[in-house]
Amino acid sequence: MKKAGRNDLCPCGSGKKFKKCHWGREDELPVEAADSLSAEQMGAKIAALPSVDYGRARAMADGLDIAELTGKRVGIKYVDLKSYAELGFLGSGHDEAEEGRGGGIFVNPYKTRKTDPDHVYLAISPDIDDSVLIHQLAHVLTHLGETGNGPGTLDGLALEVGIPVDHLEHPDEFGYWLDYLQKKFEVAPDADDAIILYLYRNGRLIKTSEIGEKNGTVLRAKSERMFRFLGEHSEEIDGIIKGLAGYIGPRKQEE
Repeated sequence: MKKAGRNDLCPCGSGKKFKKCHWGREDELPVEAADSLSAEQMGAKIAALPSVDYGRARAMADGLDIAELTGKRVGIKYVDLKSYAELGFLGSGHDEAEEGRGGGIFVNPYKTRKTDPDHVYLAISPDIDDSVLIHQLAHVLTHLGETGNGPGTLDGLALEVGIPVDHLEHPDEFGYWLDYLQKKFEVAPDADDAIILYLYRNGRLIKTSEIGEKNGTVLRAKSERMFRFLGEHSEEIDGIIKGLAGYIGPRKQEE
C-alpha cells in the first residue's frame, strides 16, 4: 500500500485527511485487507457475519429507542468478536479480541455505512459484562447523537495536540450517555468508567464541540485542568473506585 501524506485521504476509507484520521497510528490500518479490498467489500464481509446475543447485549439494545434518543433511525447489530477479528481489519494490538475474549469493540461505521447504512456494529465476546456493554453503547450514542467521529479516529489529533487520546474519546457527551445507561440498566461501572462518571458529574470532560474546533490551546488547557482535578480529588476518587472491576490501587495525588 502506498504511503499516505499528511494531507492525503486516509487509507482507511473514512474520507478524512490522513492527518485527522489514522496519522500517528498507522499500525492500526488493515494493511493486508486494504491492499485487496475496497471499503464496500470490507463492509460486506462485516455485514455477512451472523448476529449474536451475549450477556445482556440484545436486551440493552432493545431497551433503547435510538431514534428518540439521537434522531437517527438505525439499529445495533452484534457480531462475534473473534469472527470479526479473523477478518483481519483490526490491525495490531488486539490479542484478546483475536482470542475471542476481552469484551467489545464499536466497529468503525465508516466500514459499513455504504453496505448497511441501517445498522451500526458492535463486535462482542461471549464473556462480555454489563459494564463493557454500556461503555460501548455510550460510544454508539455519542457518535449518533453529537459527533461524526468514529471509534479510533482521534489518535492523530491527540498526537498533534499532545494530550491523552482518552480525553478526546470520552467527551462530555460520552459521559452523559454513560451516566444515562448506567442508571437505566442499573450497572456497576468498572473503575475507569467510574472515574469518567465522576469527571462528567463535576463538569470536567471536554465537549465534542471543543474537539471539533481542534484548537490545541483550548484542548491542552482542558486536559491539564482534568489532570489537576483528578489529583486534587484522588482520595475521594479512590474511595469510589475501590473494589470495582479494574481497580489496581490508590491513585497518586498529582504534585
